[in-house]
Amino acid sequence: MSQHDEGHTVAGWTGTAIATVGSALLGLAVCAASVPALVAGLAVCAVSVLVTWCLHLAGWGKPPGPRPRAQWALGVRDAGARDGHPGCVSCRLAGRGRRTASELRPTNGAGGADGARGVKGAVLAGEPEAAVAEAGG
Repeated sequence: MSQHDEGHTVAGWTGTAIATVGSALLGLAVCAASVPALVAGLAVCAVSVLVTWCLHLAGWGKPPGPRPRAQWALGVRDAGARDGHPGCVSCRLAGRGRRTASELRPTNGAGGADGARGVKGAVLAGEPEAAVAEAGG
């Protein structure tokens, strides 16, 4: 086994295998100048991304960064996938990611207890602001 915790997951190997088939199909399509085979190869590559993402969300992937050595085996399921991993783009896209305090920093200079804003400008505490119409010229 490697000294690093990279790609030793069911999601990683499955996604890689499907993407390899899609890439081979794309290569054959280019050599044969076949548009239908090219489209099929692109579709298989897109499916590989979706399958990897679904397996990650089902717990067969891993969070970003190294895991404890006891969890390096290929068949170990990630129990924390259901709640989402901090800093994980896949979990965030699925609406599962937990936001850390550094991600909830104020934007546009409004800080403090009233008017603290998150990443997308949502009011986290205090009263909502009244809408102000701007005159366009």
